[in-house]
Amino acid sequence: MVQEDQEEPSETLRSVSPDTRLEAQWVVGFVDGEGCFYVGINSHPEMQTGFQVLPEFTVVQHERDVQILYALKQFFGCGVVRRNRAERLAYRVRSVSHLRERIVPFFEQHPLKTRKRLDFLKFRRILLLMERGAHLTPEGIEQIRTIASQMNTGRER
Repeated sequence: MVQEDQEEPSETLRSVSPDTRLEAQWVVGFVDGEGCFYVGINSHPEMQTGFQVLPEFTVVQHERDVQILYALKQFFGCGVVRRNRAERLAYRVRSVSHLRERIVPFFEQHPLKTRKRLDFLKFRRILLLMERGAHLTPEGIEQIRTIASQMNTGRER
C-alpha cells in the first residue's frame, strides 16, 4: 500500500534543475492561478461519525510541465506528484500534518493575491476545526460541510 505522501511507484522522481528553484512570490502567483484548496467529506461507516474529512492542496499541470510540479514538491518538502488524468499530472498534499505545518504557514506568511485567498482561509479554518476534533462529532462534520460547500464556487459578489 502506498502512503498518501509517498511517490506513486510508476512515477519516477524527476530531478529539478537549478534554474527551476522557486521563489516564494512566484509560488504565490502560480498557486493563485493554478492551485486548489479542497476539502472532501466522504461517507465512511468505520469512522466515529460515519464520515471522513479529507483536506487537500493540489496544483494540476499538463505533463509537459511536470518539472514545475516536482519543483513545488521540493519547495514545500512534502506531497506527491501523480497522474491526474490523461495528459495531466497533479502535485498533491493530503497529509494533515504537512498541510498544517508547511502549506498553511507558507500562505499565512505569503498571502495569496486573488479571491483564492478566501478558499485558503476557509481551508485553514477547517484544519483548525479538525485540530480541535470537530471532525469527530456530527455537529463538527456539519460545520465543516457548511464551510467546505462555500469553497471553490462562483462566490458571492
